[in-house]
Amino acid sequence: MLHSAGPLLSIDVGERTTTETDISEVQERYIGGRGVGTRLAHERVPFDADPLGPENRAVFTTGPMQASQMSFTGRTNCTALSPLTDGLLSSNAGGFMSRHLAATGYGAVELASASDELIAVHVRDDGVEFEAVPELAGATVSETTGYLDDERAISSDRTAVIGPAGENEVRFASIMTTEERAFGRGGLGAVLGSKNVKALTFGGDSAPEIEISATANEIHRDAATDDHIMKEQGTVAVMDLANEMDGLPSYYFSERSFEGVEGINGAAVAEKKYKKGTCSSCAFACKLPTRDEERGVETEGPEFEVAMAFGSNSGIDDIVDVMESNRRCDEYGLDAISTGNTIAAYLEAEDEFGNRELIWDLVDKIAERDGVGDRLAEGIGRIHDDLGVGNWSVKNMDFAAHEGRLLHGQALSYAVANRGADHMYATFYSVEYPLVEEEEAMEPAGFEGKAERLVQRENLMALNDSGVVCKFSRDFMTPERYELLFDAEFEELLAAGARTVTLERHFNNRRGIDGDDDRLPYEDELPGLDDAIDSYYEIRGWDDDGTVPDSALPA
Repeated sequence: MLHSAGPLLSIDVGERTTTETDISEVQERYIGGRGVGTRLAHERVPFDADPLGPENRAVFTTGPMQASQMSFTGRTNCTALSPLTDGLLSSNAGGFMSRHLAATGYGAVELASASDELIAVHVRDDGVEFEAVPELAGATVSETTGYLDDERAISSDRTAVIGPAGENEVRFASIMTTEERAFGRGGLGAVLGSKNVKALTFGGDSAPEIEISATANEIHRDAATDDHIMKEQGTVAVMDLANEMDGLPSYYFSERSFEGVEGINGAAVAEKKYKKGTCSSCAFACKLPTRDEERGVETEGPEFEVAMAFGSNSGIDDIVDVMESNRRCDEYGLDAISTGNTIAAYLEAEDEFGNRELIWDLVDKIAERDGVGDRLAEGIGRIHDDLGVGNWSVKNMDFAAHEGRLLHGQALSYAVANRGADHMYATFYSVEYPLVEEEEAMEPAGFEGKAERLVQRENLMALNDSGVVCKFSRDFMTPERYELLFDAEFEELLAAGARTVTLERHFNNRRGIDGDDDRLPYEDELPGLDDAIDSYYEIRGWDDDGTVPDSALPA
């Protein structure tokens, strides 16, 4: 089975020391990326660690596909204990950093302990440098990458940085790379902030030689020549369909369609798009560099989830207003989905839907933990009672845009996902919208056959995250292509994904997270959900309380 190569570099940022460890056995079993990050965290992070304490570790990993020039492979994984969910969480970001990390020669780079001063950590194939950067305290993402470029000749493509939100330990702060690409959901930016690490940079010329199948060339060609709507509109292309199906969360999830959808939909975004945007080596080019010259707003995006959170869910029907919210989140290093949804909760409490000036003021305040922003920085799961609104989160992770009350398999995924209510954990929505080939599609309503399908999709997405291969490769990947790329039977590859999912669940179990946390705020509207959850546990080989028995724990 194809897998990543290179040792683990563990960096103690408190002691300013480094150690190298052979992790080849882990790589052989878990491929790379999320799988390797999860196995290492399971072994090296205490089950009772404080997510914002020095015992937590942030592990950056690539996969074997970063040795190719195939489309969909410009991504990097980061795994740590989440300040938002309180469980083990992996996030991956696009951009151009992945191959610079691979070029260091390390298969994984881990940040441990905590520094007593704000630092940048420079990782190269010839050593690690610790740079004190007190002048970057409170700096935005662009100010930080500008400093690294001006003072160190390190381009933003080689960086992972945090903004003020990470320094202030906002529970949904992001790590940013290439300025506008985010390790978004779950608050991993706060983990770096707790370690006093403002920036991590990579470089070298020691990427391991990994032989990649010629199938990669076929996939790359197909990505380049396919006439896909995402190349023009990104993920927001699905917004009109979701709205027509009564599946677009609006006004803090109280409604499921939005009368102002034409102001924030795919066509509205495409009108503001001024050039192509992509990740490293990717010919699919689905990113959305947008600009409004009249108002002087420029950003990358918004994607569907952000257009929901800062648009329909906040009562905003102007795409430029959403662009400005997106821009501020990127500058501060905030997960734009959680920021928008948390602000929507506040708008609900204050009857202020549609107030764009208030929204932008709250983004600023959350990033700085200023005034009411200090409360909101804790996230919906921790503050909903205080606000007097519903708890639209699972395991403290607020909901993505794909509506579980319409797409019941996606609802099941939200309930049981180790990461909480995040759409990318299984991307089940992609088989429930009427956009897929007949043999792949499932009816949106009901749970028949969906527990088994969910297990397969979770395992497949864990495989992609370990590869590391973008989820939007789905129209170009087949079981046969996976087998050729990774030199293993498809079922063997899915088994590697299953090991990753089970290790995540076991880690979280040891922190007190179990089946009682696999609940939805609208489960009374979904007859059959409990039976589907029970079936899911049974197929996984877990106990009926959602815990992993010793017999199911992978070696």
